[in-house]
Amino acid sequence: MTMETKKKVSNFFKYLILILVGCIMLYPLVWMVGASFKDNAEIFSSIGFIPKRPTLEGYKNAMKGYGGDINIWWSMLNTYKIVIPKVIFTVFSATIAAYGFARFKFIGHDFFFALLMSTLFLPNVVLNVPQFIMYTKWGWVDSPLYLPLIVSTLFAQDTYFVFMLIQFMRNIPKELDEAAKIDGCNMFQTLWLVLVPVLKPAMTSVALFQFMWSNNDFMGPLLYVSTPKRYPAAIFVKMSMDADTGFSWNRILALSLISIIPSLVIFFLAQDQFIDGVTAGSVKG
Repeated sequence: MTMETKKKVSNFFKYLILILVGCIMLYPLVWMVGASFKDNAEIFSSIGFIPKRPTLEGYKNAMKGYGGDINIWWSMLNTYKIVIPKVIFTVFSATIAAYGFARFKFIGHDFFFALLMSTLFLPNVVLNVPQFIMYTKWGWVDSPLYLPLIVSTLFAQDTYFVFMLIQFMRNIPKELDEAAKIDGCNMFQTLWLVLVPVLKPAMTSVALFQFMWSNNDFMGPLLYVSTPKRYPAAIFVKMSMDADTGFSWNRILALSLISIIPSLVIFFLAQDQFIDGVTAGSVKG
């Protein structure tokens, strides 16, 4: 067997394994789509994703309001009132913080960078009680503007994103900064005109991660939002499950599918830049 044949056989098995793993990972999502057209009896009696007796009752019931205060469309609007500002503020603040750590040496640089990295190992759950007490004293709990969920992103609270941008920025030659300085750029002009265009793939990755994580956030809204008409989709879906003693699972699956469609669409539209951003920061040149 020649080297070329061995390589083809090796690639065949690699892609076969990847396809099998991909099918296994995608099947629950495909099953959810099919199950949203089934009734309860068929959902619990069949593992197949093609419905034998298709019904649209799940989607019809999903369109109905809950207690007159909220429905799936209003809850999704509430979700993006939270998600969009968080994405914008996170990209802005994380880029500024990463620029400071990656490009400047200041007093206490190493100490503060070590402190920054240590917060990666701090579980968010240990912060819930002190943050809730603080926001309650400030009168931010159940704010119409979702202040407890949004304001903190102005201060680069998501260490993972800062670290990812620092790693990416370290791969950009400092000669670009020096050339910009010679051309008369100050440090902010250097960041905006020179570094940001190069950072776009990494910034897109940050935006996508924050978009998906914020879209699926359940604990934050559960703690800081108490008015039903302000609930995001994650709370609304759970609230719908508690609405009746016995509920139709096709309605819950339909609600879940509707709520994740924007995330899927945005991910597939930006997947090329997302992959570039994730992989580029892992290679140090």
